[in-house]
Amino acid sequence: MATDDLMTRVLEALGDDGPMSVEAIHRLTDLADVPEPMTIAEVADLLGISPHTLRYYERAGLVEVGRDSNGHRLYDAGAVRRLVFLTRMRLSGMPMRDLQDYISLVEAGEHTTPERLDMLIEHRDTIRRRIRELTLSLTAVEYKIATYGGSTGPDVQTPATGRPARRALRAG
Repeated sequence: MATDDLMTRVLEALGDDGPMSVEAIHRLTDLADVPEPMTIAEVADLLGISPHTLRYYERAGLVEVGRDSNGHRLYDAGAVRRLVFLTRMRLSGMPMRDLQDYISLVEAGEHTTPERLDMLIEHRDTIRRRIRELTLSLTAVEYKIATYGGSTGPDVQTPATGRPARRALRAG
């Protein structure tokens, strides 16, 4: 199950109007039905990223991965949970350098909690700004759709196909 599938499952459970909470992340990182240990191919499929990306994260010092007697990577639940976090942070725009700094602080111990908190608060503020910017962009797109006589909203179907609208937008 790829990360997109996991996110879809979590978002559906929350509903369209449900507040986001830590519970959403708990659901996303619930690995009860995931085998342990996992191979690199299994983790790549689960997270919807390439094995190359997983090896890169390992080389960058973001995750430690065990090896079997043949030298093949084996990911335990802790490594997979960390990778879920890392992929969410990358998707949210956190730079690799910041992730490396954050993970270094985690590995340094509990005394770094205030620094980690500061990093996450700053990143949260960046995400909130991006959400506001995207909301403004969405409003502009919906305005343009309405000026062409189309309907707007999250569940609007295209008249011709009955499927959600996903056409490329053109200026004009």
